[in-house]
Amino acid sequence: MNNSTIQFSLTDGIARITLARPDKLNSFNAAMHEALREALEQIQRSAEARVLVLTGAGRGFCAGQDLGDQALQSGSEQAPDLGETVERFYKPLILALQDLKVPTLAAVNGIAAGAGASIALACDLVIATESAYFLQAFSKVGLIPDTGGTWLLPQRIGMARAMGLAMLAERLPARQAADWGLIWSCVADDQFEAETERLAAYLAKAPTRALVRTRQAMQAAPSHTLAQQLSMEAGFMRELGWRQDYAEGVAAFMEKRPARFTGN
Repeated sequence: MNNSTIQFSLTDGIARITLARPDKLNSFNAAMHEALREALEQIQRSAEARVLVLTGAGRGFCAGQDLGDQALQSGSEQAPDLGETVERFYKPLILALQDLKVPTLAAVNGIAAGAGASIALACDLVIATESAYFLQAFSKVGLIPDTGGTWLLPQRIGMARAMGLAMLAERLPARQAADWGLIWSCVADDQFEAETERLAAYLAKAPTRALVRTRQAMQAAPSHTLAQQLSMEAGFMRELGWRQDYAEGVAAFMEKRPARFTGN
């Protein structure tokens, strides 16, 4: 699936989606939303996919919403319904990423602003180049962080830092984002591609179901009591303990060899 807004491929268990509007810093329009939704649905249906790598073409990851795609000018006869835009496009996108049956890796190769930053943070792991940065620019146009930003930011870095990023709309360099715990790692630009491939290859051979259950358990934790979380862990452990990947993992450990997980 390759069109004017994204590039999609699936090889050796690694699904790759590249946001492909580099002249617009890969900002979202309706066509990109449609293409991305179709790609995520294809991954969800696939028996081959083991990991998703999400990145951007050119010098940016994603600059958020393409403001030129809607009638947002102050002189328009009718103000746009931005709530409808969130409900129709961004809410389903974030939920699809969070519900995906494979682990997700965002490879942030440049600016990740607004909805673009939130989409990256909705992935399980985020790796970024040293030249990349994150920006919550919503307050500059009189809005709030959407696309899950008000949920993702405080959970990742705490209320004080999340509030500062949202209200001051200052750039957060990737190195500082890593130091704050917002992302998994920041690497030198010339090592970025190799490190992205290393992580993707590792995740493609990992016990897929266990990684997804880990995501689900961690997402549920903030709204659970300790007793509820322990019960969820018990349920997931029961399920995973009956699967082939657990038997293979134990056998590999006992035989002192690399495990050959199938992801089933």
